Amino acid sequence: MKIPKRLEPLIEDGLVDAVIRQLMSGKEAMVFVVRCGEEIRCAKVYKEANKRSFRQAVDYTENRKTKNSRQARAMAKGTRYGRKAQEEAWQNAEVDALYRLAAAGVRVPKPYNFHEGVLLMELVTDAHGDAAPRLNDVEFTAAQARTHHHTLMMQVVRMLCAGIVHGDLSEYNILVGADGPVIIDLPQAVDAAGNNHASSMLERDVGNLTAYFGRFAPELLSTDYGKEIWSLFEHGELHPEVTLTGHFEHSTQAVDLDSIVREIDDARAEDAARRLRLQAAG
Repeated sequence: MKIPKRLEPLIEDGLVDAVIRQLMSGKEAMVFVVRCGEEIRCAKVYKEANKRSFRQAVDYTENRKTKNSRQARAMAKGTRYGRKAQEEAWQNAEVDALYRLAAAGVRVPKPYNFHEGVLLMELVTDAHGDAAPRLNDVEFTAAQARTHHHTLMMQVVRMLCAGIVHGDLSEYNILVGADGPVIIDLPQAVDAAGNNHASSMLERDVGNLTAYFGRFAPELLSTDYGKEIWSLFEHGELHPEVTLTGHFEHSTQAVDLDSIVREIDDARAEDAARRLRLQAAG
């Protein structure tokens, strides 16, 4: 096939020997099957911002680190340089997440290289060696649905233990590989500790998967893994081998508003005293 322009630099630099075919075109990127030496891999070519249907919502980019203050200011102002820096940060988020998750034992495609806006990574295949289908393209028995659901809940746990929430997890960005589900598409991944929306994103991710597998195993629809996982994480009790129950006890205790107000007043008083000490020292 004709070599796509965005892949030409990788051919010229010897990272890719041949482009075999286009595998898919999604909302944020096009993916090609390529040959690198004796290995068959895939190349994810990110679309430019004005050609993507997925927008970088502020909920996802909250507290993402930038290289320097100049970049941060430019990104905030929306200058041309800022938009370019934002694109790089968006793409780098997926690259960084893939390396972190692969190191943590999460089932994601193995990343090999990131060059000129193209991510080279493992081609996930099925039992026949063909490109693995997406989860939404496969029908399951109730037993298979329960097995895959459990597997993915434990992958969500392992991701969270590595400090990452996918943020857009559903049946459309999971592949059914020869050895089970593989999670893909991570440019919107968020830092679990640094993003105020992380808990709601995790619950949404888990809810998406539960709703999908619940079509084949309806009993899954009554589970509450999202809140259970996040509660364990908040209390420092989450680890990759944790035993999940799918149940979460919602607190029915009335909120003590007076106590909360007192805590806020105490915090304000402490802050005021600290400021006075700093002024006196200055």
